[in-house]
Amino acid sequence: MRSATLVLISGLAVGPHGSFADVQLPTDIPQVHFSRGQAIVPYFEGWIHNPDGTFDLVFGYFNRNWQEELAIAAGPDNDVEPGGADRGQPTYFLPRRRPWVFRVQVPRDWGNKVLTWTIRAHGRTEKAYGELLPVEEITERIIMTHGNLNPGDDDPNRPPTITIAPLPAASHGRPLTLTALVSDDGLPKPRPAKPGAPSSAQADSTAPRAQANQSTGPRSGLSVTWFEYRGPAKVTFDPAGAIPVDSGKAVTSAHFSEPGMYELRATATDGALSTKAGVTITVNAAPSTQGRP
Repeated sequence: MRSATLVLISGLAVGPHGSFADVQLPTDIPQVHFSRGQAIVPYFEGWIHNPDGTFDLVFGYFNRNWQEELAIAAGPDNDVEPGGADRGQPTYFLPRRRPWVFRVQVPRDWGNKVLTWTIRAHGRTEKAYGELLPVEEITERIIMTHGNLNPGDDDPNRPPTITIAPLPAASHGRPLTLTALVSDDGLPKPRPAKPGAPSSAQADSTAPRAQANQSTGPRSGLSVTWFEYRGPAKVTFDPAGAIPVDSGKAVTSAHFSEPGMYELRATATDGALSTKAGVTITVNAAPSTQGRP
């Protein structure tokens, strides 16, 4: 009498004739998402040849966490060499991939030197290396289109212009009104949303849930989004996300969770090209009410 045998291969039961014993193979292995506790990976995005002969080395980052936002001050855990630890790199890191957020200008005789951005978080050290390799040359237009299809320099569309209106003094515990002043050539013409069509954020089911400190803009129409570039603690915006430009203005309020020095950046987009502007804000401690009646 022959005895039946089962062989386990990668956790699957295989019968005596090599067939699977009523086991259905998985058709999809979902990605493991970590809310917190993961490293931050700096990215070298490429380099730009400036008209004066200098070069801009452009960097971004990938925060592997889906929710955790980390404040890492310029210094031993967030440094750029050569040239000193603080080269203007971001010190507040939003979740997931953030391309083209930071650049360092190097002289025309930079040659074969390498600029290294090092980030240490949650016990892991990650580095990005910027150098002038021909295959890594990019243009401002690539950044303006956020890496999307670029119609070229003959495209009549020009990016919007953006400036930040003067700000009053900022205090912890009080919202600060931010007003972006935006102008544009009206191109491309905004496309009306189709009834029932999902937004760009809804269309990507793999995108992290929108945070108050991050946003996904519309694919057309003039709008402004804000994000925190530097700061000791979280900043939230109200409203968050893409703010439509009305009469040349886009207005939001910033809420600071701690006193300190912050750098916020605004991106104006016409749906095809974008431009950034930044503002540095000193947030003072809230006035003490001790001794008041």
